[in-house]
Amino acid sequence: MGTSVLAFILVIAICVLSHEAGHFLIARGCGVKVHEFSFGMGPSIASFRRRGTLWSLRAVPVGGFVRLAGMGEEQNNEEVPPGESFQEKSSWKRLAILAGGSASNILLAVLITAILLWGHGVLDLSSTRIGEIMEGYPADKAGLIAGDRVVSVSGKEVSDWTGLSSTIRDRSVDGPVSIFFERAGEMQEIIVDIPFDPVHKAHLLGIRPSIKKYPLGRAFTGSIGYIWSFSLDIVRGILQWATGRGQVDVTGPVGIASMAGQAAREGIWTFLAFLSMINLHLGILNLLPFPALDGGRILIIGGEIVSGRKLPEKWENILHLAGFALLILLLLFVTWKDLVRLF
Repeated sequence: MGTSVLAFILVIAICVLSHEAGHFLIARGCGVKVHEFSFGMGPSIASFRRRGTLWSLRAVPVGGFVRLAGMGEEQNNEEVPPGESFQEKSSWKRLAILAGGSASNILLAVLITAILLWGHGVLDLSSTRIGEIMEGYPADKAGLIAGDRVVSVSGKEVSDWTGLSSTIRDRSVDGPVSIFFERAGEMQEIIVDIPFDPVHKAHLLGIRPSIKKYPLGRAFTGSIGYIWSFSLDIVRGILQWATGRGQVDVTGPVGIASMAGQAAREGIWTFLAFLSMINLHLGILNLLPFPALDGGRILIIGGEIVSGRKLPEKWENILHLAGFALLILLLLFVTWKDLVRLF
């Protein structure tokens, strides 16, 4: 329990600080005064002021915010210097400031993934070279070892791990399979029976792919490719859910804490992979065109750019307030589901 709580606070801290730093840096770059940069919610327990911005730590270590000048959140007679108000900036600058939080989360996901590809590596699904033998499974009993490269299964040539897996599943149904493999430059053959595994619900040979590490330069380019692919999967899943063609398993703070704790217990690399995916999800979900989210505000500014007319501040505030209320209700519902699932 303690590990889950600490891991959750660390994940939230990194995600929130990254997100708010994106808003902060672009706002300052666009000449907007930032009244406050806060981590956490609730009453302030520590703060200091530097270069006109109040930096504060609040009691509840969940969430955070930046208060920008001109957004109607001035406190204690805070002044808005002429030309430094968010509302005075052009539509494109306001849009960039709002998108900065999500951009920062996505860039952090790219950076963490690059570190993973360079320092730990990724499963090499582009080849059929065996990286690990699962103890007690048919491959172990048949004498296969790590480093063997499978060439064919029951006469069918295989060149990548996906093809290898599907061929093994298909050919195992009819009985023992013939596996040709290369070991130290020599071709060898084994005949092995691969029974149905009720745990994994498949015919399982008991092999895992090898780990492929990237040079530092290629790790960054490879990371961009992975993050792009994952992003498309996330967007595709949201669209399928929105159109009633699929389901989305939504997880709240309790569920994230449980997963963060599990990832931390499995080691630093698993935790980093989890942190990367959480940042990516946070970045993309915040861009959804829903009131109270950055995406909702961006949609309003987009309408302003197209129509040349600005939505009255009163109506914009009502929209965001209603959206915030709906998000709170959703959060409570999801948290309840997480608690039921956990206990």
